[in-house]
Amino acid sequence: MRVAFILCRKNKGKFLYTCAIRPAAIYGPGEERHLPRIISLAKLGLLVFKVGDSNVKTDWVYIDNLVIALLLASMGLLDDIPGRKEGHPAAAGQPYFISDGLPINSFEFLQPLLRSLDYDLPKASLSVHHALKLGRIFQAIYIILYPCLNRWWLPQPFILPAEVYKVGVTHYFSFLKAKQELGYVPMVSPQEGMAATISYWEDRKRKSLDGPTLYVWLFAVVGMITLFCAAYLPDIGPVPIFRALSLFFFQSMWVIRTVFLLSAAAHIGEAVYAWRLAKRVDPANAKGWFWQTLALGIFSLRFLLKRART
Repeated sequence: MRVAFILCRKNKGKFLYTCAIRPAAIYGPGEERHLPRIISLAKLGLLVFKVGDSNVKTDWVYIDNLVIALLLASMGLLDDIPGRKEGHPAAAGQPYFISDGLPINSFEFLQPLLRSLDYDLPKASLSVHHALKLGRIFQAIYIILYPCLNRWWLPQPFILPAEVYKVGVTHYFSFLKAKQELGYVPMVSPQEGMAATISYWEDRKRKSLDGPTLYVWLFAVVGMITLFCAAYLPDIGPVPIFRALSLFFFQSMWVIRTVFLLSAAAHIGEAVYAWRLAKRVDPANAKGWFWQTLALGIFSLRFLLKRART
């Protein structure tokens, strides 16, 4: 689905002139609809597959080019410009498609951005047919969870049918009509726009708390909880399973308790070191680095050490 910007202008209380600007997928510094969600998934390691064939192409538009189009369209709704014949404004009642004019595969388009942020690029591919099935499953789940959609603990759906169609099916349009009637020409090339976008997101990443993928979180947190349960809790609920699993690897209860205590001590020591180091290299996120390193240990600390070296 494409968003239409409806521009209106009232003429001396008699007429309300409107036109529709139909932009492609928008990108650029400050854009909060597409890229934050994509980058968040990539950071968590959840951007695991491409959708559709590699020859699928879609439109993108840099934010500055969209602003230019909106300004030109608003001028096209004027009927009192000197030299212009009185009557119906050129843009009144008209739709205009706006883009950078270079359709490209969305995953190919995003590669430079994800690579610059040190996030893994999706290697596997999923057909549109199977991606739609997956999207409909998440759609059904979130329909059931509708009363909880605004809760902080509920993440956004992994994928939805509309997103599958966006990236998995070729759809792009010509901005020739906007060029002929409004004078629209993209002023920022896709290369320049992506360079500015990369610079913005690199700066944004430097100012935020960085960390490992969701899989590392699960490994570290679930691993520590499993060791604690196996070492100290009585045989209730799933504890016997945790204990049997731990004994399979560590052979004795003494070793399990020793490993847990050493791991906990290491996490505490690394968290204190992370807090002291972050106070120097990233003071705004010092508390975040402390708690994240307390939970993850070296898996978190290595990101802070990398930031300290740059």
